[in-house]
Amino acid sequence: MTDRERRTWLGWLLIGVALVIVIALAFAPSPYVIETPGPVYNTLGTVGEDDAPLISIPDEETYETDGSLDLLTVSVLGSPSGPANFFEVAMSWFDPSRSVQPLESVFPAGTTTDDQREQSAIQMTNSQQEAIAAALTELGYEFSTTVSIGALLDDSPAQGILEEGDVITSVDGVAVTGLTDLREKLAAHGADSPAQLGIERDGSPLEVEVTPTERDGAVVLGVGVEVSYDFPFDVSIELPNVGGPSAGMMFALGIYDKLTPDALTGGLTVAGTGTIDAAGTVGPIGGIRQKLYGAQQAGATLFLAPASNCDEVVGHVPGDLQVVAVETLEDAITAIETVSAGDDTSDLPTCEAAAAASAR
Repeated sequence: MTDRERRTWLGWLLIGVALVIVIALAFAPSPYVIETPGPVYNTLGTVGEDDAPLISIPDEETYETDGSLDLLTVSVLGSPSGPANFFEVAMSWFDPSRSVQPLESVFPAGTTTDDQREQSAIQMTNSQQEAIAAALTELGYEFSTTVSIGALLDDSPAQGILEEGDVITSVDGVAVTGLTDLREKLAAHGADSPAQLGIERDGSPLEVEVTPTERDGAVVLGVGVEVSYDFPFDVSIELPNVGGPSAGMMFALGIYDKLTPDALTGGLTVAGTGTIDAAGTVGPIGGIRQKLYGAQQAGATLFLAPASNCDEVVGHVPGDLQVVAVETLEDAITAIETVSAGDDTSDLPTCEAAAAASAR
């Protein structure tokens, strides 16, 4: 073999080794996850192989609906046990419907997958209860509220103090009237100083002391809180294998539509997202860019976005999707009624206006 042949052979060998290294690195686990548009569910429709109504109200008069009120989800590619690889991450940078996020932003350190799954399930249960409460409040019904402990996280400061099933009745001597009220009272109290909690355990009143901590910018007890209401009639929401609180507003709209004589959408496909509380306040959610693309792919013409998410919406609206910023359930109803009736929409709040106002 001549020197030139040896150099050529060595060059190809080095190129081959480099390619192997590049490929190995490309498919190596990364410290990221990828958020993509997930399944879309019509709250006025059915789910599952047996086509069960997503929302059913068996003991109260309901009315015919039309069109769609779509709730949107986000799918996550990657987990602590199976992270997304660098090739998938690189490809996602070029796809506007995808978002690359640090692994710990979706799966916080110290929180197991089982912890997160349990917390997500509790959030979904609460969002359904809050949605029912918001819709019935909007319609003028009255009912009572109970806030209780559904689960304790492994690192909870309430370990050994609170128990599953405890009902939280007060914080620092002031009565708790609901989930939002509990969050506000904990925020006002602050982290790292003992809070006096009034609870009921097995029907007996007790006073206990727990020191809240701060997690993801919120003051928390390290527990999964469940909210239950004594509603005047049953409302059932069937949506298996979906967790989190972000479907609350669309659940509420679906319930409201079924309990009111006129079809709310007028036949339109309306999509939206946002948490909701019993008073009808719409709150921010994660993954709104992926949900915008999910709405477009589902054929929606109107998208209801929490006003508090507007900074993430501006500049990221796909196609001709019309986006209206909403702060309350009443805002959402007004927007749908205005658009479905073909009325002038110039007075409906836009995310551009909301973002500009928040920047001042």
